[in-house]
Amino acid sequence: MLKPAFMRVDLRSDTVTQPTPAMREAMFAAPLGDDVFADDPSVNALQDQMADMLGFEGALFMPTGTQSNLCAIMAHCQRGDEYIVGQMAHTYRWEGGGAAVLGSVQPQPLNHQADGSLALADIEDAIKPDDAHFARTRLRTLENTIGGKLLPHDYVQQATELAKSRGLARHLDGARLFNAGVAQAALRGTDARQEARRIAQCFDSVSVCFSKGLGAPVGSALCGSAEFLTRAHRIRKMTGGGLRQSGMLAGAASHALDHHIDRLADDHALARRLAEGLSALANLRVEQPQTNILFVDLEGEAKARAGELISFLAARGVLATGLYRLRFVTHLDVDAAGVEHTIGVMRDFLAA
Repeated sequence: MLKPAFMRVDLRSDTVTQPTPAMREAMFAAPLGDDVFADDPSVNALQDQMADMLGFEGALFMPTGTQSNLCAIMAHCQRGDEYIVGQMAHTYRWEGGGAAVLGSVQPQPLNHQADGSLALADIEDAIKPDDAHFARTRLRTLENTIGGKLLPHDYVQQATELAKSRGLARHLDGARLFNAGVAQAALRGTDARQEARRIAQCFDSVSVCFSKGLGAPVGSALCGSAEFLTRAHRIRKMTGGGLRQSGMLAGAASHALDHHIDRLADDHALARRLAEGLSALANLRVEQPQTNILFVDLEGEAKARAGELISFLAARGVLATGLYRLRFVTHLDVDAAGVEHTIGVMRDFLAA
């Protein structure tokens, strides 16, 4: 008989995090107003905090990252325009085609390089001439981190200069921007906030998610110029994103910015430990993580039994996603014991 699992380790995504007790206190203590009237003090404070942190004129609190990216694309582009995007980018692949469906903005997807970047030559080739036969290329989007990978900063700067030289606006899906900042700071020996700002300043607009590694229950922020945010605000209203007493949510996000950025390094370290432990097992090909997302490919006998693995893990308290390629995501609700438990359960599956 299968022994009951005494530990639950949810590695499906960093979106599954629960608010900490201190965050819950911050939420209940947040002063409230009506954000549609722009008089919720907690929302206003969060927007000012984000704008100041990343070096923009302003920020706009959004219910979700998907809506934040949609508002950005539609604020940068008009009907019949086009944006250049990666094939595996969230804005293209996992946001329901919203820019095309709701904004009549055409995506021009490009293949990624091994490091997650879009080749500069491919971007250059994808920009359409000013001709009535073509959609007008208006925007180039990047994602950082993407699939847990940190885009090399030299590349980000080169892609920025290319977009500027061709008159393209630049948007960053920075859902995990602070994971990127922490990883880049470790490479450069600097501060995570400084590096997040350095990355953000390569773009005209940036969307940042609070409900992933930062651990808030809901929300994103869209940063940009005042003129840009005026357009984005109208689109947020049209798409149902006007919230009322949303200060409780903003309070959680502000708490996350104050207390949960530096601790992202712990998530990165746990992902590395998980990769180390799984690398010692047979029939697995482990992609070394740069941040908090780990991909593991099943090979040989393990691949032949792939259909059994997710249920095997779940029965023993480990939640993950995938089939032949597994994705494990570490976050503030995963600890060292959970990682060791996961390694042990994977070992048991491979030995069965």
